[in-house]
This record gives sequence, C-alpha cells and structure tokens, in this order.
Amino acid sequence: MSMISVSEAIARLCENSHVRVVKESCALKACAGRVLATDIVAGINVPPADNSAMDGYALRREDWQGPDHFLEISQRIVAGSPPEPLVAGTAARIFTGAEIPEGADIVVMQEKCTARSSGNGEFVSMESVGENGANIRPKGQDIMRGATVLNAGQRLRPQDIGLIASLGFAEVDVWQRLKVAIVSTGSELVEPGEEIKPGQIFNSNHYMLDALLRNWGFEVVDFGITVDDPQTLGEVMTRASREADAIVTTDGVSVGEEDHVKAVVESLGSLDLWRVAIKPGKPFAFGDVKGTPFIGLPGNPVSALVTILVIARPFLFDCQGMKNHDIAPLRQTALFKQKACGRQVYIRVRSGSDGVELFPQQSSGALYSTSWADGMAIQYPDQDITRGERVDVIPFVLFN
Repeated sequence: MSMISVSEAIARLCENSHVRVVKESCALKACAGRVLATDIVAGINVPPADNSAMDGYALRREDWQGPDHFLEISQRIVAGSPPEPLVAGTAARIFTGAEIPEGADIVVMQEKCTARSSGNGEFVSMESVGENGANIRPKGQDIMRGATVLNAGQRLRPQDIGLIASLGFAEVDVWQRLKVAIVSTGSELVEPGEEIKPGQIFNSNHYMLDALLRNWGFEVVDFGITVDDPQTLGEVMTRASREADAIVTTDGVSVGEEDHVKAVVESLGSLDLWRVAIKPGKPFAFGDVKGTPFIGLPGNPVSALVTILVIARPFLFDCQGMKNHDIAPLRQTALFKQKACGRQVYIRVRSGSDGVELFPQQSSGALYSTSWADGMAIQYPDQDITRGERVDVIPFVLFN
C-alpha cells in the first residue's frame, strides 16, 4: 500500500465531516472557546456618540482667538454624564470618554491649556489648537450599527467576548460541544496511581488526549481502558457510538493477532487504513461505528500526539462547526541539520533568540521531547535541513 501525503489525509477526513451538533444559547461568561452558531451583528454604534479621546477642553474652533485669549468654562463633562449644548464663546471641561457637547468641534488636551479662576467664574486659554475634529472619537468609529463583527463558525477568544459585551449581548448562540469518546485499548495499560507489573505501561495517551480535547472545547466521554477482547471491545464501541459524536482510539488497528479494533470497527461499520507519509505516525485509521465517525491513532505517544494535532484536528473542528482552523507556520532559523526522508517529519524543537534547536531524541516513544519542546519544525518530504536554513515551525500554542 502506497503512502498518502499529509494534505491528502486531511482532505479525505474533511470530505466526510459535517456539523454534528445543534445550536444552544450560552451566557457570555461561559462562551470562552465555544464556536459561534450565528453571526454577531451590531445593534448599536460603538462609541454611541462622539466622545473625547483625552482629558482637556471642548470648544468651537472658531471661538479660539489665540494663546492670550481666555474662554469661560461653562460646564464640566465626565464620562457617563450627558452634556448640555455648548454655549457659544465658551469651553467645556471634558474628560476621556465623555460625550462631546453639541456645538463643539474640537478638544484641546489639558497639557496645552491654562485654567484660572476669578470672581466672575473659571476661564481657560489654549496655547494652540488643532484642526476640526482633533482629539474627538466619532460616533461609530469602532463599530457601525448593522455591521457584522463576528461570523458564525468562529471560536471565541477573550477579546471576542469583550467585543460582544461592548455591543450589549448577554448571551449568544453557539454550537453544542462536540462529544468525543476516548477508548483506550490494550491489556498492557494501567491507570496512573495503580500498581504496575512487568510488561505493563501507564496509560499516558488517554490523559494526553483527554487534556487536549478538553482544551479544544470538546466534551470528553471517557470509556477508560478496554481489554483486548473482541466481544468486550464491540460492546464498548457500540456504547461509544450512541453517546458520542466521534470516537478516538489509540493502537489496535494494525495486523497483529491481538489488535482487535480493526475487526470490531469493520463489523460495526466501516474502516479505511491509511499509510500517511508523516513521521512520527504513518498508520492512521478512519471510518465509522454505526454511523459515528471513528479515528484510530497510532499507539506510540508522540505519534498519537502528532497525528491528532496535524491530521485529526481539522476534522474534529469541522464537526464542531468551526471555520478557518488552518494554522500558518512561522519561519525560524534551524540550529540543527537533518537528512531528508520520504515522509513529512514533525521535529520537536525549542525556540530561542537565535532560532530553534531540536531535542536530541526524536523517537516516536520519547514523550518527554514534546514537553521539552515548544513547537514542531516541519521537514518536508525529500528535503534536507541545513544549519542556518529558515524552516517552518508551528508553536504548540497555535494548536490551541
């Protein structure tokens, strides 16, 4: 079986994706990381009225007669307090964010002003003034009423939530969280905290995937460890198909005598086994269990991490209703050299002021390399990397 490229694997998955969740209303404080189900359209102007960009004095520019001329201060305007129309020939003391009084067309910063009091009241002079509109933030400068500010399919960041709040929305429509089942297969697996015996390993993949999926805003359905028994595995996979929108497993889809996932999935639905030109990784499975999408990741922990980040992530976000989930790599200087191979290699690297250095152990079982690193450099098929060359790097934070 020939290998398919990384981009082809992603395309094949996404061809089979569609939004598998329904809309729900969500309070704004609970929206972080959720995916918008409807556009956000501004019902107001932001700011709602012309306002001052700084502390100073508002006046008609035509009333300024030079630096030696004093204008009477006719009112004091603070943010949140509606002003009176400006009396001709006077100035208004105004503070940052306060609404510009009707008739004023300029604000002069207080540093250019001299105020004085007398028995006749308070007065101010300005050493200079700007052009009409100076230091005034016009109505709707940030957002005009009727403008679409966020589109459906966008995953909400803190700044997006602040933007929505600025428009007065207390809740928004989002897609329900995608439910992703994690099924850990293998009689050799032991949960952390339990006694480990010869031939056994702790179930690191499950905890890594659980944390990753929750960080993506999904709801994890935990099916724990399933022993290498076809009947038990079939029962678990059937339950997972009913309770989740997608199923993810690690290991168990190769051709070994104890790798029963392949046969079980085929008996309950369909399965395609792909040899992807990716390193670490290569074996990858996609299909369905009774109509629920199934993703079979490799068993080695680094392979599992790389394939879910690079290949499975776009599919899962598509199913969640998210758009524009592509990641643009950064260009950085390689502080290492590496010979090419026929696959697309994801090299664990750490960024510094001079470039990126690689972790010396790049084995697919070296999970510590992913914790030491802060990203992955991409080595494209059949391309050597030489020291000092610029390479594409994806920081792990961009996968969030």
